[in-house]
Amino acid sequence: MDEQDRFDLGLATRKSVLGEAHVDRALAGRTEFNTEFQDLITRYAWGEIWTRPAIDHPTRRLLTLAMMIALNRGEEFKMHVRAALQHGVSKDLIKEVILQSAIYCGVPAANTAFHQAAEVFAGLDAAGA
Repeated sequence: MDEQDRFDLGLATRKSVLGEAHVDRALAGRTEFNTEFQDLITRYAWGEIWTRPAIDHPTRRLLTLAMMIALNRGEEFKMHVRAALQHGVSKDLIKEVILQSAIYCGVPAANTAFHQAAEVFAGLDAAGA
C-alpha cells in the first residue's frame, strides 16, 4: 500500500470512528504548522493501526478510553467518549471502563474521567443527541 492509499483508508476510518463533521473541522483547521501532523495521524493512527483486523473497533474504542484516562488526556478522552456513544457504546460500558481505570490508573484519574464523561453526556443530552 502506498502512502496515498494509506491516507485515503485512514481518512475513511477516521471519519467512521470520530464522525465526518469532526474530521472535516480538524482538516479545515490545518495550517502550515500542523498539516504534516494531520497527515501523519491520518496515515498511521487511522490508516495503519485502527484498520488492523485483530482488534475490532468497539474494543479499540474501550482501549482508547482507558489509555486517555491513564495519560490524563481530557480533551481526547471527551472526544472519544462522544464518538463511542455515537457508535452504540453504552454509558454503562463507559462507566465500567472508568471504574476499571480507577484500580489501574488511580482514583484521581477515574474521578476526573467521571466528571469529563458526565460533561459529554450533559452536552449531548442538551443537544438532543
